[in-house]
Amino acid sequence: MMLTGIRKMEMQDMPDPEILSPLDVKIKMKVIGVCGSDIHYYTKGKIGNQVVKYPFTVGHEGAGEVVEVGNAVKRLKPGDRIAIEPAMPCWQCDQCKTGRPHTCRNLRFLGCPGQADGCLSEYIVMPETSCFKIPDSMSWDEAAISEPLAIGVYAVKQSIEMQRAKVGILGFGPIGMSVMLPAISKGADKIYVTDKIEERLQKSRECGAAWAGNPDTEDIVAGILEQEPAGLDVVFECCGQQSAMDQAVDILKPGGKIMIVGIPETDRWSFSVDKLRHKEITIGNVRRQNHSLNETLDMLANEKVNVKPMATHRFPFTQTKAAFDLVAGYHDGVMKAMIDF
Repeated sequence: MMLTGIRKMEMQDMPDPEILSPLDVKIKMKVIGVCGSDIHYYTKGKIGNQVVKYPFTVGHEGAGEVVEVGNAVKRLKPGDRIAIEPAMPCWQCDQCKTGRPHTCRNLRFLGCPGQADGCLSEYIVMPETSCFKIPDSMSWDEAAISEPLAIGVYAVKQSIEMQRAKVGILGFGPIGMSVMLPAISKGADKIYVTDKIEERLQKSRECGAAWAGNPDTEDIVAGILEQEPAGLDVVFECCGQQSAMDQAVDILKPGGKIMIVGIPETDRWSFSVDKLRHKEITIGNVRRQNHSLNETLDMLANEKVNVKPMATHRFPFTQTKAAFDLVAGYHDGVMKAMIDF
């Protein structure tokens, strides 16, 4: 299934990908989750300087079954069930050698224009290092959702000590939920959530939010500070909106931290220098995830987090465009649309 223009998508017959490296793994896809970044490419044709050249295949949240392996592959064999890490680092540059393969100088990423075609296809080929075996007890949905969940796990690790923390999550889409679940697992005291979709706010309450509010209908800064007059310890910006960033500064305590996880459609953030300086607020950026997928899969396997409520809608592969239109329009309280093969 390929993007052929803005909000245009067509099924096209392509030759099956072939194993070209001894370390390659050929995968039959079982399920794919539709991500917000996929929607950016679908509706805007770009994210920042990453511009789609049509036709192009998106998709990077997936799970599947190994059908063939290169002759140097050691960890996997045909028939294995796997989660897919969409990043393909070079492992040779300065970033990779210092433990930062997620900022690899030569990074290739599934479904990223100019880097690699996505996994919205019946078969894909990935390096062994991007394939993680999962137990039979783990569902395909859980395996695919491990990718956004790992971003949340990494964001939480990069933030502050979670024990007894007062946490804000602005934007409760899949990434917001992916932050909330590990935050609770690691001991956060209270979590305050905002979103503009009522069904998502209700889901956040069901998942453990102490407070949830809609910035379109209430003063969320006043609402949160009424509950926490001293302010929050950390706020995760998960919706990519300037208004949410302004709210984050207002609801943080002095010495608090903002974690930027959402991808904005604009090129720049702005801040109140006066507020930022007087509160001595720290700002951290989250670039996907780094060395967090194994931990995430362990959390799922050991039932330390429950991502099942995230998958709210299902579509067959032939109806992929309908899935993208649903997510792009935020219709029907959608959290995560899954595409089955």
